[in-house]
Formats: sequence, C-alpha cells, structure tokens
Amino acid sequence: MQPIPEIRDIDRDAFEREILPREQPVVLRGLVADWPAAQRGRESPEAICRYLIERDNGTNVDAILLPPQEHGRIFYNAALDGFNFLRNRLPISRVLEQIARYSAFPSAPAVAVQSALIRDCLPRFADENRLGLLDGVDPRIWIGNAIVTPAHYDNSRNIACVVAGRRRFTLFPPEQIENLHVGPFDFAPAGPAISLVDFAQPDFARFPRFRAALEHASSAELVCGDALYIPTRWWHHVVSLELCNVLVNYWWTADSGRSHQQ
Repeated sequence: MQPIPEIRDIDRDAFEREILPREQPVVLRGLVADWPAAQRGRESPEAICRYLIERDNGTNVDAILLPPQEHGRIFYNAALDGFNFLRNRLPISRVLEQIARYSAFPSAPAVAVQSALIRDCLPRFADENRLGLLDGVDPRIWIGNAIVTPAHYDNSRNIACVVAGRRRFTLFPPEQIENLHVGPFDFAPAGPAISLVDFAQPDFARFPRFRAALEHASSAELVCGDALYIPTRWWHHVVSLELCNVLVNYWWTADSGRSHQQ
C-alpha cells in the first residue's frame, strides 16, 4: 500500500492550478492547524468538547449508536436485511456527553454524529473556522469515538479536515469498484454503497478480488489540523482512532462555481 502524496503550505491559487486538475488525492498537512477548533483539539478531548458545547444551539442532528460487539464498524446486520446500529436525533451536546461517558468503558458502544450541517447546529463555528481554499460551500461536522466507516465514494469533491483526534484513510481509484465487492447500491448503511470487505480482517476466500484492489490502495493517517482532498468517486475507508474524533468536511462539484477557475 502506497502513502497518499502530501503537501504543505498550499494556497488557493496553487490548489486550483496544481491539485484540482490532476484528480488525485492529496494530504494537505497543517491546512487548518490555525483554526480555533483545531487548537482546542490539540489541547485535549475535554477542550474540544467544551468548545463545541458552547456553540451548540440545541438543534437535533443525526446520530448513530453501535453495540460494543460491532467494534465501531458501521455495517449491515448478520442477515444483511438491516443495519447494525440504532439511529437517533439528538443535539450535539448530548452526543458529546455520551462519548465522554463511554470513554470510561473497557468495551464501549460506538457513537457518531454524521454529516451535520454546521450552519444548522453550530452557527458560530463556521465564522470562527474558515477554509480559505473554497467559497460558498457549507461545511459539515462528523463527531464520534472509535468508528469505522466502510469504503464508499461520493459524487462530489471532498476536503476532509481533522480538528480533533486521528483518522486513517485508505483510498482506491474509481475503477477499483469491481475489486471492492460492493453491496447493494439501493440499500446501504449510510446512503452511498459500501464495500462488504472488513479491512481489519479481510476474508480473501469470500472476497478474492480484494487482493487486486489492495495493489492500487493508498493510505494516510491524519492528525489534528491536517486535511485530505478526495476527488470525485474515489473510494475511501475511514477509521477514527481516538476516544474523541471531530472532522469537518466540504463537498462540492466541479460545476458548482465554488472557486476561481471551476
């Protein structure tokens, strides 16, 4: 498995001129290291939780809960006719309270806020933490403890910014769809279709083509302040590695007019 290429000190002009036309993923080290949220994330889990709770306006967001035996992996149930988690609608502060409580458990349930629009639930956050590479793209926030998001793709470009904890990304180019053993496109745990392969313990007898996919895989571990550019339809598998992880992402399309030259 190859490392994802990295770059530091990228500005908007260089991003549009050098990164976007290549349609290749790039780690943007330290891109948001100066964000107030990232500074709290580097300080401690308690500091980032306080920061978010102070900005929470009480709006309910989508949250999921997985039992401990699932080891944080968002997936189907054993019969593949449902999913292995419970859905709920809670304010971000309530989810953070759950994460804090479960941090003391030797075998804890997994909890996550998924794709919450920041302007709806944390309106001050977007003003205080701005991404200079894009204009007019509504950021979303992802919060959780030890969560594993199976390989999937998005029909848009993506910049994912880690503001607390660590995340390990494993990426595959779009054409590897045939080797990732993808589940039903119209019935998936989080919307987009996912790979059925458990990356932690791949069953090569059941999923033999996954060996070929691994030959084209690239990976990187992101820490607080780092970001990752993921081009359209690139498959990405994401593991959150700490007791408290926070990520902010931006989805946009090439024809949405969000930057100077698109």
